[in-house]
Amino acid sequence: MNLIPDDILFRVEKPARYIGEEFNSYKKNKDEIDIRFAFCFPDVYEVGMSHLGTKILYYILNERKDTYCERVFAPWPDMEKLIREKNIPLYGLESKDSIKDFDFLGFTLQYEMSYTNILNMLDMGGVTIRASERGEEEPIVICGGPCSYNPEPLYDIADLFILGEGEEVLHEVLDLYKDYKGRKSEFLKEACKIRGVYVPSLYKVDYKEDGTIKEFTPLYEDVPSKVRKRIVRNFNEVAYPDKLIVPYTEIVHDRINLETFRGCTRGCRFCQAGMIYRPIREKKKEKLMELGEKLLKSTGYNEISLTSLSICDYSDIRGLITSLIEKHGGEKVGVSLPSLRIDSFSVDLINEIQKVRKTGLTFAPEAGTQRMRDVINKGVNEENLLTATRSAFESGWSTIKLYFMIGLPYETEEDAKGIALLSEKVVNEYYQIPKEVRKKGLKVTASASIFVPKPFTPFQWVPQLKEEEVMQRVYTVKDNIKSRAISFNYHASKVSFMEGVFARGDRRLCDVLIDAFKNGAKFDGWSEFFNYDIWMNAFKNCNVDPEYYTYRERSYDEILPWDFIDIGVNKEYLIKENEKAKLGTITPDCREGCSACGINKNLEGKCFEGEIFS
Repeated sequence: MNLIPDDILFRVEKPARYIGEEFNSYKKNKDEIDIRFAFCFPDVYEVGMSHLGTKILYYILNERKDTYCERVFAPWPDMEKLIREKNIPLYGLESKDSIKDFDFLGFTLQYEMSYTNILNMLDMGGVTIRASERGEEEPIVICGGPCSYNPEPLYDIADLFILGEGEEVLHEVLDLYKDYKGRKSEFLKEACKIRGVYVPSLYKVDYKEDGTIKEFTPLYEDVPSKVRKRIVRNFNEVAYPDKLIVPYTEIVHDRINLETFRGCTRGCRFCQAGMIYRPIREKKKEKLMELGEKLLKSTGYNEISLTSLSICDYSDIRGLITSLIEKHGGEKVGVSLPSLRIDSFSVDLINEIQKVRKTGLTFAPEAGTQRMRDVINKGVNEENLLTATRSAFESGWSTIKLYFMIGLPYETEEDAKGIALLSEKVVNEYYQIPKEVRKKGLKVTASASIFVPKPFTPFQWVPQLKEEEVMQRVYTVKDNIKSRAISFNYHASKVSFMEGVFARGDRRLCDVLIDAFKNGAKFDGWSEFFNYDIWMNAFKNCNVDPEYYTYRERSYDEILPWDFIDIGVNKEYLIKENEKAKLGTITPDCREGCSACGINKNLEGKCFEGEIFS
């Protein structure tokens, strides 16, 4: 065990990030376990401790008697500087042992701009960065999470990838490892046969003269040519934490998270999660009530956040919220919802929630004009938003957040202008409410993210909007906002450009990533640390053109770097959806009729597992 000297903790911001020992964390005897697993989140503690997937897998792995799972987070630069000076390796929070002492280092890939933190964490732990150079005795590096659906930019960093949901497949990987412990190469050759496991070293990629992929092939006959994602079929009964770690310091989402269902039937064309997490699977209301009660008792939290991709689509959302309020409202336990679809908004539902505590209200119209909402298949209209905000203002809200995207495919200047005009209409709705009814202090925050095309969406073939055009759209929005009650925020376009490069990149980016890291790139998702020049030099050093991955339109017959992955949704369906986007044609919600994406046939099951939608 490496004890962290007090003189270090006294000198860093938020020392509680580094000490462990939190309430409900696991403490095991290392002599009584077979497998040591470090669950690594490549960002700071407050972000990683808010991630639900981390909490689920930490619990599941530690419920195994043969496994000890510890947490590892990226130290903030002040802490990194000190532990490097003192030659203290990066360690697991529970034991304080170096990550080099673990059997597995599991990284979750939530955001492309955290990739350099993965390299930095390996380096701080004394673990060889390249998988091809990593010794047999060194830890096995696993990557999973949504960004793993294009694993190729990290092909020589990870030993293996988990594609899909990890609750069940991780057990199979660890059970296999016990038979091959100490024989990494043999283990990896067997692990690739587990559904949902991709071992990049067992495949080769050949390129055409124009830079596109000629062929992606396994190196051995018994290595599968396609890797099929894993899903949890019985979502109601899958293991879920009945206790959560309670941090000593404030984190981003400091509350109980109840995952109501996975998947989405809406079919928004920009949304990767809506495609890769299909099909819909729910937890029953009774199960959620049981879990909520256990978590309230084991944590002491006084807020439950109901989570999913589209929370108001839970089949019994009204009954769930009413039951939670009736059961726990007397204990001053609040219920909160993430951003809402504007067509799902129910003032009665929100009034139910605010009986205990008034939470923030966030709507996601995504686009400013109806034309663009039809292009992206959002399936809502302007009146939906205005009705929702009017109801909210009448019920006592005066602070509203609106989420939009800029740079969507087939967008025009008029569509960008629509973001400002729609925000102004929301303000007008407020002033239509009598003064004696509405609450004072109107504040409308319009936030716009820069659209980045992602794999396994209908927009995976389209070019990303160039930076100068993005900024022109941003200025268009700003110039058309007149009300002082509206504040407009947008994300940095250079960061979005880099995100776009890695989102649809191939194996050639791995060298670029390593070069950028060696020259100081880290915490690239944080504006104060992102250094665009480091990245441009890395591309130059590696003779790679970043614009090849962002501003280029792909043809439908091109082999994409992620085409060897089977998510259960047919490529033909995605092509059809992109063509419908060009025409602004809507595809109805799956619950109104099957749109033939293929998920039910390819995964040999029903689209709607759990409670029946009415």
